Amino acid sequence: MDRYCVVGNPIKHSLSPLIQNHFAKETNQELVYDKQLVEMDRFEGSILDLFKQGYKGCNVTVPFKEQAFAMCHELTERAKLAQSVNTLKYDAGKIFGDNTDGAGLVKDLTLGYNINLNNISILIIGAGGAAKGIVGSLLKENPSKLVIANRTYEKAEKLAHHFAHLGNVASCSIDHINDHYDLVINATSSSLKGELPLKDLSFIDQNTASYDLMYSSKPTIFMEEARKQGAKAMDGLGMLVEQAAESFKFWRGIEPSTLDLTLKIRQGL
Repeated sequence: MDRYCVVGNPIKHSLSPLIQNHFAKETNQELVYDKQLVEMDRFEGSILDLFKQGYKGCNVTVPFKEQAFAMCHELTERAKLAQSVNTLKYDAGKIFGDNTDGAGLVKDLTLGYNINLNNISILIIGAGGAAKGIVGSLLKENPSKLVIANRTYEKAEKLAHHFAHLGNVASCSIDHINDHYDLVINATSSSLKGELPLKDLSFIDQNTASYDLMYSSKPTIFMEEARKQGAKAMDGLGMLVEQAAESFKFWRGIEPSTLDLTLKIRQGL
């Protein structure tokens, strides 16, 4: 039976095994999917060990997506654009990389929450691997502007420059967010630590939709604070399901149905 897994640090919270094993059952694919904790300084060696053990592929989560990108022999176009990889496939001695995060997020926002991304203003907080994975897909939906805010301004500026050919994208320091935005996305891992990405969220109000790429059995601290400001707040569970379906298709050549799966998982959290 073919073996797959999700790797990350931390990883205990991951729902990916539940989702991928559901897809396998639904599509009659003989595979087993588990999760593997990877030590912070052992990513590449751990991945190579998994492939030696017979694993056919894996999903990659925080904080290893950029390291995954660096070790691929071949990349999809969206992975090349993102310079970040969340899906690895091993075949005939080669490592193939894809990034399904952006497609998963756009599907969740547009289909799951009925948000029209065309001609709206978007703020992304964070400029790491998670942000890299979503900027390109969001820009292809033609927002009026997209701003990347990060604690280290130079990192946000570099990311904005990388995607400038796709649309109106700019950067700012996380301490200088002044404008109003229709959609604010937390692309940092702060919620995993129970922390806010920044102290002042006064730029969020009742006309803002807020989205945390993280998910848990209860609202993240970012969601709680956004709701206090009157905003609609969403977590990344739907994105997780949609990007998982894209990964499954990358591995198996079959697109599984995501219909009602997010709701079922949420009810069981």
